[in-house]
Amino acid sequence: MKKIVTLSLVAAMSTTMAFGSTASDLRAMKAEIAKLKAEVSSLKKSGSPAKIKKLTKKINTVKAHDSGDNIKWGADLRTSIDSINYDMADGSERSKNDLMAMRLWLNMAYAPDSHNIFKGQLSMNKAFGADFRDPFTTPGGSRALSMGGMFDWTGNEALTDNQLKVRQAFWLYLGDNLFGADIPWTFSVGRRPSTNGFLANLRDDDAAQSPLAHVINVEFDGLSSKLDLSNITGVPGMSIKLCMGQGSTNAAPLFATATTYANESNQLEDIKLAGFIFEPYNDGQFIVKSTWYKAFDLPGMDMNPDGTPTGFRQFGNMQGAALSVMVDGLTEEGYFADAKVFGSFAWSKTDPDSGKAMLGSVDSESGTSYWIGTQLPVTENGKLGLEYNHGSKYWRPFTYAEDTMIGSKLAARGDAFEAYFTYQLTDALSAQLRYTKIDYDYTGSNGFFGNFSGNAIKISDIKAGAAAVQQMGGQAGVMAAAGAGQITPEQAQGMLMAAGMAPQIVESAQDFRFYLRYKF
Repeated sequence: MKKIVTLSLVAAMSTTMAFGSTASDLRAMKAEIAKLKAEVSSLKKSGSPAKIKKLTKKINTVKAHDSGDNIKWGADLRTSIDSINYDMADGSERSKNDLMAMRLWLNMAYAPDSHNIFKGQLSMNKAFGADFRDPFTTPGGSRALSMGGMFDWTGNEALTDNQLKVRQAFWLYLGDNLFGADIPWTFSVGRRPSTNGFLANLRDDDAAQSPLAHVINVEFDGLSSKLDLSNITGVPGMSIKLCMGQGSTNAAPLFATATTYANESNQLEDIKLAGFIFEPYNDGQFIVKSTWYKAFDLPGMDMNPDGTPTGFRQFGNMQGAALSVMVDGLTEEGYFADAKVFGSFAWSKTDPDSGKAMLGSVDSESGTSYWIGTQLPVTENGKLGLEYNHGSKYWRPFTYAEDTMIGSKLAARGDAFEAYFTYQLTDALSAQLRYTKIDYDYTGSNGFFGNFSGNAIKISDIKAGAAAVQQMGGQAGVMAAAGAGQITPEQAQGMLMAAGMAPQIVESAQDFRFYLRYKF
């Protein structure tokens, strides 16, 4: 059962909330209630029923106000174990068979009236018994990239430590009639629910959040406003939502410069995104959603000619779109009434800055992806899910926060297969078995947007080049062949580069997960 925790308890736990009653307000209410109770006791002794009734009503009014100023809390605790394996392009393997993790979500909600809602979520996500070193230095260092420091797109999805972080914090206004028309509307601003969106929520056993998960699954700060068009059009569920967000800032940190919080011209520009979600039809059984976005000043890793990284730079803009359809119930009655099937098609297109390359190309490149799946009832409390998705050479979504230990399956430039079984053990406790396999055709599926980290190179070409170097006896043999004119210098350079890349290129990845989850 969801707990109701008073603000006095929240204050006692040193958590400061900028809504509802303050601690001093609550102390004043309690003092007033104590005073009124004393008056009632005195009146009982003097025998005045009318005054007793009046004061009792006043006490109940104060108590009702006090009760309404509470935040409703929910707990969501998941413990999991993953067996992960990577098959590298050079034929080697890397794996961990016992990656144990614990994810805690503390959900908050408060509605002071029928038009205003606050929602928040505190998160902890950690490996059992572990804190992580910086991915680029040994030992220690900052958490700038993978741990959500420089870009907090995955700050609550990456395994870190046992600290609570803010995953969501936003207020939502619910309007009735926009400009006098029969158009219900909403407006919201804050750290919005921009992960675990439509279709991805099925395997994650959650209600769908705001975005279409085929193209957006990443933590973001921003605003949204939705217009419900169903009343004026007569089309069930028709709506349009405007979304805007910011993914980084170049404001100077406190004490870093003499001009605190001013723009730093030598740092990355603000990363911004804007778009809309249009639902042409949604009657609860047949659900159609579409989206389009444009992202500005996207980053990537820059490198020296010898391959050593020189830091992040910005390379250009990107557009993306998706059309997703789900049928929730194939028949009115019987087994297939609870079956779900879906399909989704998505597109992305780069727009490099002048003189720069995105995803390994100086030209504007388009990528596509399709995704199909089903969720079937197996027992009264069990659900079986099957999914498949495929991405092309230059496909690039914003799905960095997807809940998969081996990287985003929806970002795959290649094929991804997934099967899961979720079983509800009790009202609050569930279990899931899940298997995910990704076969990559091109490199850079989980990279950023620049010329190197997102570069799309055919993995079969890398394997062929590495194999040729091995057959020729290594670097010395390749250089000798080039000197004898058997291969060109460019071919020699390409083969040696492929041999150097092969041990770092993932050709296939697998993740087998089991979890137990308490959610109430």
